Formats: sequence, structure tokens, C-alpha cells
Amino acid sequence: MRLTASTPPRRTAVLALTAVLLLIAAVLVARPGRADAAGSSGAAADPLISRGRTATASSLEGSGFAASNAFDGNTGTRWASAEGQDPQWISVDLGALATVSRVTLDWEVAHARDYRIEMSADGAAWTTIATRTAGDGGTDEFTGLAGKGRHLRVLGTARGTEYGYSLWEVDVYGTVDGGEPPTGAFTVVAAGDIAAQCTASSSSCAHPKTAARAQRINPRFYLTMGDNQYDDARLSDFRNYYDKTWGAFKSKTRPVPGNHESYDPAGEFVGYKQYFGAIAYPQGKPYYSYDEGNWHFIALDSNTFDDPSQITWLREDLARNSKKCVAAYWHHPLFSSGGHGNDPVGKPVWDILYGAKADLVLGGHDHHYERFAPQDPSGRATADGIVQIVGGMGGAEPYPIEEVQPNSQKRISGPYGVLKLDLTDTTYRWSYVGTDGSVKDTSPTYTCH
Repeated sequence: MRLTASTPPRRTAVLALTAVLLLIAAVLVARPGRADAAGSSGAAADPLISRGRTATASSLEGSGFAASNAFDGNTGTRWASAEGQDPQWISVDLGALATVSRVTLDWEVAHARDYRIEMSADGAAWTTIATRTAGDGGTDEFTGLAGKGRHLRVLGTARGTEYGYSLWEVDVYGTVDGGEPPTGAFTVVAAGDIAAQCTASSSSCAHPKTAARAQRINPRFYLTMGDNQYDDARLSDFRNYYDKTWGAFKSKTRPVPGNHESYDPAGEFVGYKQYFGAIAYPQGKPYYSYDEGNWHFIALDSNTFDDPSQITWLREDLARNSKKCVAAYWHHPLFSSGGHGNDPVGKPVWDILYGAKADLVLGGHDHHYERFAPQDPSGRATADGIVQIVGGMGGAEPYPIEEVQPNSQKRISGPYGVLKLDLTDTTYRWSYVGTDGSVKDTSPTYTCH
């Protein structure tokens, strides 16, 4: 945000005004609070339900102005949108369906003149629960609300300054259906088949757009399902293309290699290993595992599923696991309705994961999005089966859908996007989010085995 010396931050003025008002309040009889935009006054007794929840935004002014800053309880951090553009929005996932009774907004100098507060059950269809016109910034409070949904969004339609939109804090109060939201909630963004040999200077180049969308979601970390860099995954290609987009959050990325990483003329996986280093080889191999919350994640190299040492490692890793929920990811999916079709290389691994009651498998290779109902390694639908997602729309040229496989529930080829995985200690669900921020598909909520 660019502010000149002649434009003092609003927060300084508010603090000075607050001090004066406190002195006045010491000698005056208290007056009723100002009416809020919903036509009510006073504070609701419902608890704060938005603190620390997953947040997304239409844009960021820079990496230091993440959407999550508006829900962290720290009035020294803020979300800021790109400057000079209308409309803009910031959204929070409350973790479960909720009834919202009160919302307070603490605006920075770059405030909204006109805006709406909206709610949605699925993050796609929105209902307005409050509006403000001719807003002057500062703190806005809306009470007496009866909004229902899982997602709450502040949609700015007209700026109050020449800059963008910026919020120090958004506090949402209410009750969550069925009690408190699930514990241990966090978000992961995933994609495969990412960096074509192009840059943002080309309007048809997709990986800068998927990277921007992934970064706006601001997840706990990122997964990649192989073919991170095209065509031969040389180190120079990683530096010239992937690094300019998805490389912005390399330190928070947990990658696996695809077949294109094996084409490097310098040797199989040479460029991949040199670029990612210990991030891709934390245990000295191109396959590894790690824990987050009540989840155990297993990153595998499907180029070497015929290597007995990887299979032995997988069995031993699962035997040591104490987490309730298990997700695995690699490049070549066992089931796919795309051009490559089903790839039996993953069948022995599925057998092991199914026997260990794993929950979720992610893959790429075919350049489309697809989700499957729970199934066993032989493709039979079963309630205790593994859910599989193909997420190969990270930036490479899309492949058409060809032979639709049994248990395939949704297929999208064309619109680029990323997977937004919402995980708790006991459940998981996801959305396929397009580069424009629209939700193209939303899964059911599954319970871990």
C-alpha cells in the first residue's frame, strides 16, 4: 500500500480519538451504541468462530498481506488487495455450517465505500446478509444477523480511496451446527502437470495463473503430483519457468516427480533434485512421508514402483503410522478417464494402502480434473475404499476425456485450476478452484477410516 506522508494512517487517528472519548466518558453518562448497518445495536453473546480459520481472497497487494492476516487476532497484520481494482473480496471457511449473528470489520485506510457481507454453504452460491453504502472506514459492526452457511465473504464493490481494500481484522460471531467446528482443521493446495515452457508475458500461459490462485488460498502447504516442469525438467527450465511462479512458495511445497522429470539429458531427476534439494529428498530418497495434524502423508515416486526397496519402505512406513487419516500421492493414477487411461503400475501400491485403510490418493499425468467414489484396488465401489483424485490441470495443455471409468463422479477438462483440500482430525473434503477463483466442483465430506 503506498501512502504519502501527508496521509496519516487511519489507525493513528482512531487511537487519538479513542483517548479523547475515554476522557469524555469519565464525566458523561453513557449513551446507547451506534446502530449497525443491519439496523440493530449492542453486542451479541455468541462466540467468535472465525479466528484462525482458512481464508482466501480475490487478490493480494503482496506476499505480506495474506487473507489469513484478517483472521489471526493480530491487529498489526492485515489483508490488502491489489490496488485500483473493483470488485475485490475476502472469504473465510468457518469449518462447518454455522449461523452468524454478528460481524465486525476493522478497516485500514484503504477501506470499502460500498460492500456486502455474504454467506454460502458451498463457496459457490452466495446470499447477502448485510450491506453498507457510503462507508467511511474505521470499525463497522453488524449485529442482529441470521446468516447461515459455511463460508462468509466480504465483497467490496466500490473503494473509498484510490488504493485497494485492506482489513486489519474480520471477526465473525455465531454458532456452529452440531457444536464446535472439527478440530485440527487445515488446508492443503495440490496440483500436477504444472510449468509449461512459457511465462506470464504470454496470455495463454497457465501456470502463472494457477500459482497466483494457489498462493491466494494460502494453505498450510502445497503438494505437487509430478511433471512439475516441462518438457525435460532441466535445472535451467526449473529456474526459467517453474521458479518464476510456483517457486514463490517452494519452501512450503512437498513435491513428487513425474515421468518428465526423468527425461533430463543430464540424467534422470538431476534437474528435479538440484532444484528442490532436500525438500524433495528429506529422507534421502524421492519418496518420503510426514505428518500434519491427525494426517499421515506419503509422497511416492511412481516411476520406480518396480523398485522393491520403495515397496518395502512403504509397508514399514504404514506399520509405524499412528495417525487416523492417511493420504498418498504420486504421478501415475491407477484410475483415469483421460488419454493415458488406467495405469496398472499403481495396483500393488493400492493393495498395500487399501490393506492399511488409507483414505485418499492423488495423482496427475492426465491433464484433467477427476474425482472417484471410494473403491478398492480392483475398481469395485465400496464404502471402505480409497477416494482418488486426478489433479493434472496445473498448467500443462489439457487432455480430453476419453473412456469414462466406473466410479468416476466428476470430470473437468479445459479450465485450469488447483485442488483446495480441507482436512480435519477426522474428515476431508475438497474443491476444484479455477484460476478465476470460481469453484468448479465440490466433493462430499468423507470420514477417515
